[in-house]
Amino acid sequence: MWALRVDGMVEQPFRLTMDELLAMPVIERDITMTCVSNEVGGPYVGAARWLGVRLTDVLGRAGVRGRPDQVLSTAVDGFTISTPLAVATDGRDAMIAVGMNGAALPPIHGFPARLLVPGLYGFVGATKWLTKLTLTTYAAEQAYWTRRQWATDAPVKTGSRIDTPAPLSTIPAGRTAVGGVAWAQHRGISRVEVRIDGAQWQPARLGPDVGIDYWRQWWFPWDAISGTHRLAVRATDGRGVTQPATRATPFPDGASGIPETVMTVA
Repeated sequence: MWALRVDGMVEQPFRLTMDELLAMPVIERDITMTCVSNEVGGPYVGAARWLGVRLTDVLGRAGVRGRPDQVLSTAVDGFTISTPLAVATDGRDAMIAVGMNGAALPPIHGFPARLLVPGLYGFVGATKWLTKLTLTTYAAEQAYWTRRQWATDAPVKTGSRIDTPAPLSTIPAGRTAVGGVAWAQHRGISRVEVRIDGAQWQPARLGPDVGIDYWRQWWFPWDAISGTHRLAVRATDGRGVTQPATRATPFPDGASGIPETVMTVA
């Protein structure tokens, strides 16, 4: 039977059953998650409505002893993830999630419970199949990816993606919609711009603002003329910082750059 162990640099270690966890106050939030391995414009980002118990409520039952700086979370198979304690407890909706889109967590998403810290890449804040939380220090213990020299503090970088027209597709000439999503978890999206064939950036239209932890849909009306065209997109977060053009690979703290796609107008 599943249970969550809370230990380490705490005043009172304890064990929490699922019934005990569900008896605590529950929150439901719309949150977008991003994998650090997502390349620029890539598919490894998704959004869902999550149900769970605030991480701070669980840690508060244990009390803090000394000066821990990380939450070391452990999955049922022994896999570990390090989350900066200061980030996990700064007021964001970090939770131990037990539900997703109105149902119990699917096995692939961490049934029966997983850690979820909005604004951080999954490798530092989204342990699936969670079974233990340990308050400790980075000097004392290192998680799986930390030992492999990935970043310890990895906020999600501002990103965007063109979903339509599809790459290398052919569309008819005339008015069409260029569209996709943009994300900057825990900062929100304030602006999205599109560039056609290297010309000036033009403002796209934004979909509903669901919150700073959720991605935002965008679309751009385009009068497409015959030929081969290169489309690019960039987003600006809620703090006014625009998605950087400098290319970076996912290692060690997430990819960056401007996503582009090439397509043909018949």
